[in-house]
Amino acid sequence: MGNKQLKIILIGGPSTGKTTVLNTLKSKGFFCLEEISRAVTIQAQKEGISQLFLSNPLLFSQKLLEGRENQFLEAEKTNSKIVFFDRGIPDVKAYLDYFKTEYPPIYSEKCKEFTYDLIFHFKPWKKIHITDNERYESFDEAIKIDGFITQTYTSLGYQIIEVPFGDVKQRVDFIINSLPNE
Repeated sequence: MGNKQLKIILIGGPSTGKTTVLNTLKSKGFFCLEEISRAVTIQAQKEGISQLFLSNPLLFSQKLLEGRENQFLEAEKTNSKIVFFDRGIPDVKAYLDYFKTEYPPIYSEKCKEFTYDLIFHFKPWKKIHITDNERYESFDEAIKIDGFITQTYTSLGYQIIEVPFGDVKQRVDFIINSLPNE
C-alpha cells in the first residue's frame, strides 16, 4: 500500500446495511465518511420540500456531487491510510440514470476525476430492507437502483467485491479481511 491512501466505497441500493457496517468500521477506529443524502434530504424538508430528489433531481444531485467531492478532498487531507465512504461520486450518476434524468457531462467527468481503490457491494436483502422519512424506496425499487449502481461502477472499470449476507460482525470481518496487506 505504501504511502498511498486507500479509498474504499460501500455501494448498493437503499437499505442494504452499508451505514450499519460503516458505523461499525468507525467504532473500530477506521476513518469513515457517512452518506450525505440524508442530510441533504433533511435540510430540504426543513425548507418545506418533502422529497427534493423527486421534485428536483438535478438540484438534489448537484448537492450530492458537491458534498461527495468535498468528502473526497477532506479524506485526502487526513493522515488516514484507509478511508471508507458510504457511497461515492458514481452513485450520483447511477441514480440520475435510474430516474432517466438528463444531466450535464460534469457528472461523468467527476466520476473519472475522483477515483477509488476498492468497491464493496451490498446486495439488496429483503430481510433487512426498511423505509423511513428519507428512504422511501420499495424493495423492488431498491433492486432496480442497485442494478444501475453496479452497472455504473462496472462501466467505469471498477472490480466489485460482493459482501456476503450475514450479521454485522461477519460483514465487517469480511471487509477487513479483504483489505490488502501493507
